[in-house]
Formats: sequence, structure tokens, C-alpha cells
Amino acid sequence: MSFNLVLLFGAIALVSALIWLLISSILRPRKYPPGPNWLPIVGNTPAIRRLSRKLGGQHNALTYLANLYNTKILGLKLGKEYIVVVFGETLIRDVYTRDEFLTRPDSFFIRLRSMGTRKGITMTDGPFWEEQRSFAVRHLRDLGFGKTLMEDLIMEEFQELVKKVGDGGEIEWSKLLAPSALNVLWALTAGSRFKLDDPRLAALLHLMDERAKAFDMAGGVLSQMPWLRHIAPDYTGFNLIKDMNIQLSKLLSDSIEEHKRTLQENKTRDFIDAFLHQMNISNGSPTTFTDDQLIMVCLDFFIAGSQTTRNTLSFALLNAMLHPEIQQRIHEEIDQELPNGKLPAFFTKSKFPYTEAFLWESQRFQHVVPIAGPRRVTEDTYIDGYLIPKGTTILINLNEFHHSCEKFKDPDAFRPERFLDAEGKFSPDRLYLFGYGKRRCLGETLAIKYIFLVFVGLLKHYELLPVPGKPLPTLEPIPGITLSPKPHSMLIKKRFQSKS
Repeated sequence: MSFNLVLLFGAIALVSALIWLLISSILRPRKYPPGPNWLPIVGNTPAIRRLSRKLGGQHNALTYLANLYNTKILGLKLGKEYIVVVFGETLIRDVYTRDEFLTRPDSFFIRLRSMGTRKGITMTDGPFWEEQRSFAVRHLRDLGFGKTLMEDLIMEEFQELVKKVGDGGEIEWSKLLAPSALNVLWALTAGSRFKLDDPRLAALLHLMDERAKAFDMAGGVLSQMPWLRHIAPDYTGFNLIKDMNIQLSKLLSDSIEEHKRTLQENKTRDFIDAFLHQMNISNGSPTTFTDDQLIMVCLDFFIAGSQTTRNTLSFALLNAMLHPEIQQRIHEEIDQELPNGKLPAFFTKSKFPYTEAFLWESQRFQHVVPIAGPRRVTEDTYIDGYLIPKGTTILINLNEFHHSCEKFKDPDAFRPERFLDAEGKFSPDRLYLFGYGKRRCLGETLAIKYIFLVFVGLLKHYELLPVPGKPLPTLEPIPGITLSPKPHSMLIKKRFQSKS
């Protein structure tokens, strides 16, 4: 056989292999959930991004496709990754509670988010995650998490907010609430608080806000096509995450080094101290308690404490301002239960049924984590009769459930009364605000207490009004990993009942 024939047959074999790879990359796995066909290499990524921009977020794009294909379980491929999205309470609970859905994906985006590691608590799994999560829960509880100390810290932050707001005026809440919400958790973690106008913190919070807008729960193009970072590092968000990691790493490392210098053997001032004591117990033996792990746990706390609680409270204040008749009813309830200069206490929460119903409805209406997850399937398994291949990423569309006509009458109406019983008592339907099952959010107790105490305290002190001469703020959110209100301000008017 001549050399030219060898080259010809080699070229034919190479082309045939490439054609087969392209064909196989667009074939759906056997018994895979329904959904749109996908392209070679990029999958459904371009189509999902176009739909997300058109419809106001990935959660709306996924709901649109689920309705289009008349399914409660949507099968996609983003880049080279199989993605399945579940809808409806039955499938949501299924994913939250079954062990084969307990782990996290090991994607480029998740490793980059974790400074190139698989450490921390939020994005880890298996025995490592179990040990670290158990340690964090136990020691945060010992330090006052969920107890009177935490409530005292919240009220200290509330008083700082009142000092900052003063007699009122035109206020942009998001700038004040982000460091305030973070400070409670940071006091338990690092024994210190940030000033509301700390420029280092402002820069970091800005980067984290940009991160939340630049990505979605599937990780965006950086997760689906990580090779794009070499071509378009700004477009993919690669430079943004790198910059944030550098600044956060320095902030956290400086705090940890200061703790090491001042650590006392029989004294535990905060979570960092507790972790350092545990590191010393290992005495050089193999352990999951390392410097890198401590930085990553602090990073998890920092991210968790700085955005979701702030955004939830910001939406609640905005809803109160946009519904003056509802705000008036809240004021009347607060005035009845908190006369003169009395401040709210969490143990009296049951005396504020309408306020509780309002906060519940606000969180249903604008749940700031519209897509929960991601989860990774550890073995071939079935959901609702469909085969989900091992390694598939599972996303949970909570936004669709919280706006479901099957679950809620007139779901697109803002109506706190839906969570009151015939006697006017708070009677909440189940909302998956903090997840469910073994991975339920660690910060749930802090978030619930902070939102209730600060909201009641602010509404006791102030009336929330539109700014004269400016358009009313919109409830349409900025989409991303979390939903946040669009930049807006409101007129804050001090109420005559306030004595402090």
C-alpha cells in the first residue's frame, strides 16, 4: 500500500471519528428527561443564556422550557455537563432527601469559587463534609448561635443602623444592610465586626454582588466552557472571581494570623479560636483541620452572611413601602405590642402574626435563591420514571414552586393574609426558603432572627415612603445566583412613637 493511500485512510478514519464524536455529543441518554435538543460542544448553553436575558433570569428560562415540554423534570446539556432541573414539591423533596443527591459537583467554577480547592463546608461532601459541618454546628451553638447572645448581637447591629439612618431622609437600604447582616455572623466567627462604612468591606461586598449577577446556579459559561477563560477572562467572570479570591484571602488570612498570635490554650473567643484549638489537637497527624480549610470555612460564612439575608430584608422593606395599606397594618400591630421605647424580642414573635405573615409572603414572592443546588448524582438513578446518569448535576427550581397555581391561590398577588388562619394566627404553608434535609442551610436560625428583629425594629422607628419626584422602585429583581433588588432609594420618615 502506497504512502498516499495510508494518509488517505488515516484522514478518513480521523474525519469519521470526529463525525461520530459530534453525533454522539448531541444524542440524548437513554430515558433522559424531556427537553430541547442541544448543539455539539456547547450544548444548550447559548439557548439558555438567550432565554435568561429575554425572560429576566435563568429561573424563568427553565420554567418556560418546562412548560413548553409539559414536564416537571427538564433534561438539558450545558457544555459537556448533563443538567436536570426538577419542579414541584414532590420532586423537590425527593432530591432534598435521597442520599444519591447529597453531593456537590466537582466543576471548574466550584473549585475556582473555593480558591482552587475542594474545601470548606458549602461545596464539599462525604465524610469530610460531615465532620466539618458537625464541628461548625456544634461550636457555633456553643458560642451563642441561636441563643440570647446572637439576639443581643443582632440588636447591637440594629442600633447601629438606627444611628446611621438618624431622623431619616433618602436612604438606599442595600448599602447599609449588607455589612450589618454580615457582622452578626462575623462576630461569632472572628470576634469582631466591620464598620458600616469600612472601605475594605465595601469593595469586597461590591465584588460579591458582581459575582452574584455574573453567574447562575449552574456556574455560567465559566463552569460549562471553562476553556473560554483563556479567550475572554472578563466576559466569563474569571478575572472577577480571581480578584475576589485575592482580596478575601488576604482579609481572612490576616484575621486568622492575628488569632494565632493571641490564642490562649484554655480560652475560646470565637469560631476561629475553636478551629485553631482543634488544629493543635492533631499535633501533626493527618487531619481535615488545616489552615486552608479554616480559610475556606470562613469564606463560606462570609458569602452566606453577606447577601441572602440582606437581599431578603431589602425586598421586605421595598414591599412594605410599595403597599402602604399593608405597612399601616404592620405599624398598628407593632405599636400595640411595643409601646414607647420598647424594642422587639424574638420570643415575642407570636404576638406579631400579621408581620410574620407579611415576611413569609415577601419571601415567597421574591425568594432570593430561585434555583437551589447544585447537587451531583452519585449513581445511575431514576426520578419520576426517568433515568438520571451518574455525574449529572441536579438543580431545584424553587421559584416556580413558590409561584405555583397548584400550591397557592392567585400566586402573583402579594397577599400576606394567605398565611393567616381563621383566627388571625400565623399559619405558614411550607416554603423551601432554607432548603430541606441533611444540607439544610446552616444560617437559617440567624437569618430568621435577623430579618424579624431588624424589620420590626425599623418599622417601629420609621415610615417607608416613595421619594417625591422619583419613579416608584420596581420589584423586578436583578437575576443571578441570588436575586437582588434593583438599585433604589426610599424616603425614611421617623415616626412619633420612637423614643430612642
